[in-house]
Amino acid sequence: MIRPIAVLLLAAATTIACGKDDSATKTAAAKAPPAIPVEVVAARTDTVTDAIEATGEIEAMQSIELRPDVDGRIAEILVREGAMVAKGAPLFRIDAAERRAEVARATADRDLARQALERTRDLLTQKASSQADLERAEAMARSTDAQLELLTIRLDRSVVRAPFAGVVGQRFVSIGDFVTSASRLAALQTIAPQRAAVQVPERFYQTLKLGQQIKFRVAALQGEEFTGTVEFIDPSVRLPARTVTVKALVPNPRNVLHPGMFVEAKLATAVRTSAIVIPEDAVLPVQGKTFAYVVRDGKAERREIELGVRTPGFVEVRRGLIAGDEVAVSGLERLTDGAAVKAQAVERALIRPEGA
Repeated sequence: MIRPIAVLLLAAATTIACGKDDSATKTAAAKAPPAIPVEVVAARTDTVTDAIEATGEIEAMQSIELRPDVDGRIAEILVREGAMVAKGAPLFRIDAAERRAEVARATADRDLARQALERTRDLLTQKASSQADLERAEAMARSTDAQLELLTIRLDRSVVRAPFAGVVGQRFVSIGDFVTSASRLAALQTIAPQRAAVQVPERFYQTLKLGQQIKFRVAALQGEEFTGTVEFIDPSVRLPARTVTVKALVPNPRNVLHPGMFVEAKLATAVRTSAIVIPEDAVLPVQGKTFAYVVRDGKAERREIELGVRTPGFVEVRRGLIAGDEVAVSGLERLTDGAAVKAQAVERALIRPEGA
């Protein structure tokens, strides 16, 4: 009788123990935190460009203040301010009455000298003149020719012409003003192409090369981006800012870039065509380091990452992620390493500046 009673007692104890284990499991399951809903975006590859940021201004390829070659009064103004002119176009006319008279007198002197030269040659053939007389007559003819040429040049320069094609700027004289070779008449400058002159910090000098691409914006033309090619690197460093002047040739077919415009530029130094990029809101800065949460098999894994170039809404990851890794872009403040998550994939479009 003792053995059956012991078996019954053991069975009862086992049943009670199993009941307690099931209850503990259910209690633990009830206490487990629910999966955290997050949105995820897959890391992708894209082309990014390392660039030096610099500021500067637009300057004309050629820019001068016109001044007359001869003295006199302004007789006629042949161009208006702001007009486009071709190379050699007449712009100002200086009174030239006296110069025309001088040219007429010099023409008469030349004709007389030529006639005298012919007579001397005839007399020499008749043995009625000497070789010295012929040499003096030839010298006089050359002298009068030179004098006539000089006065003709001065007469021609009484008309001020455009030395190159461009746009006329501010005019500084009016009809009747007496001008000299030191008097300013008007400004003239080229429009297309233009140059972007920027100041690059000295520490980037070794990365500068002719032919590099430069992209820039100007405050007066919001939303537009322009591209140029480096054609000049100053061999000297400017003090006290310790910067290097870099000039880039910029097409200007619409004539929207004007000298003096402020430039915010980025000078490309390296291009990576297979860089890993993720949305900026996937980046979590903590105590001087940067992290991202990678979602895998329903779990959040915190990874330290190294950032690179930033573009609007996205950032390059140089270390810590590979293409295809799904990174959390929402709920980062609630995530911990190893936390259960419920992921929902979303799309983020790369935003590129106009003209990039």
